[in-house]
Amino acid sequence: INPYLVDAPDVMMNNRQTPLCNAPEIGIGNKPIDGGHYLFTPEEKDEFIQREPQAAKWFRRWIGAEEFINGFDRWCLWLGDCPPNELRKMPEAMKRVEAVRETRLASKSAPTQKLAATPTRFHVENIPDAPYLVIPEVSSERRAFVPIGFMQPDTLSSNKLRILPSATLYHFGMLTSTMHMAWMRAVTGRLKSDYQYSVGIVYNNFPWATAPSDKATASIEAAAQAILDARALYPESSLADLYDPLSMPPDLVKAHASLDKAVDAAYQF
Repeated sequence: INPYLVDAPDVMMNNRQTPLCNAPEIGIGNKPIDGGHYLFTPEEKDEFIQREPQAAKWFRRWIGAEEFINGFDRWCLWLGDCPPNELRKMPEAMKRVEAVRETRLASKSAPTQKLAATPTRFHVENIPDAPYLVIPEVSSERRAFVPIGFMQPDTLSSNKLRILPSATLYHFGMLTSTMHMAWMRAVTGRLKSDYQYSVGIVYNNFPWATAPSDKATASIEAAAQAILDARALYPESSLADLYDPLSMPPDLVKAHASLDKAVDAAYQF
């Protein structure tokens, strides 16, 4: 039995830094290291804006894996682009910046202490300026599909999401297919028994279909759009609702089946 616990040759997945095939590079979202001082529930955000009205335009929607899958809102006070003259006119925001600075200085980590010199910035910043694709780092093993979707650039993603800034419908279709899910389940790590989607092992080692024809690509793109359209029929349902194996709506099941046929054809299966 090999390291992946299957009756097969002893083959190990290397932790690759770049994709094995011609595919968009993937990264993690933003990592604030802010002690929670820049993150707000909707109620906390509203209360803060009542005290600091000028801060309203600096709030951005914030999502991690849990928010993305379960559909609840969090907000981030993103001051990285705020000019100093505006920031100094917002005393409540300045208190948050000072709290972040003190949190970083109090860390036992020398790199974190250095970040105290730029308290309005995140430790890791990955802020696309166009729609981008997100993949949750951790997802329930109960689902046949890891929920994947597109985000708009006005939303900031946390480091609990993997993000593809230049992804197209074709990439979305390939990654949300049963083909990719089978690969992911075979080689990914686990958090308890849940899937822990790895950049270096799962995504960067994934064998994409070799030189798919224009017809095959168009078929995958159309099927991928059909999945997004099927999801849109249920605006009040979260991805957790839509991808629960007991509550997944039939039209979404059918859309995924059509996508799988198109992806299989691209692999000549």
